[in-house]
Amino acid sequence: FIKDRKILVTGSSGTIGGELLKISIKNGAKEIIAIDHNELGQYDIFEKKYNNVNIYVSTVLNKDYLDEIFKKHKPDIVLHAAAYKHVHLSEYSISSTIKNNIIGTKNIVDISISNNVKKFVFISTDKAVNPTNIMGATKSVCELYCQNIESNGTDIISVRFGNVLGSSGSV
Repeated sequence: FIKDRKILVTGSSGTIGGELLKISIKNGAKEIIAIDHNELGQYDIFEKKYNNVNIYVSTVLNKDYLDEIFKKHKPDIVLHAAAYKHVHLSEYSISSTIKNNIIGTKNIVDISISNNVKKFVFISTDKAVNPTNIMGATKSVCELYCQNIESNGTDIISVRFGNVLGSSGSV
């Protein structure tokens, strides 16, 4: 799935995105494009001096810049892990969570389709099922968008994770 392909990971400094980055390196990706708004986290990746990892600091809300990155690198597969995932903090920051999770995901999906990405993997959550909180509700909306967008040949896949042991904000 990953070997000899160009992989773009959003949320690459986060717990899940960081693991996807490591898996991509371990499984022989030709090139990895790591995107996250966490400057310090991205610097930590930079310090590891990986040969085939291109590091960008950007929010998923910066659509024009993201499109430039996609056009430059032409990823084969996008692993979209960038999101606000902490249930309690999302309840305190409702508008930010809605904007980041829904608009950010829409941006990445739309850019992937317009740049002919072969596979798009959306990292969702078990909390998207009959959501009882803002974080789960935003992920549910994103899943619906992924399921209903005209994909023009891009395979769009949603994967639900439960609590990830040891992750930031995990129960």
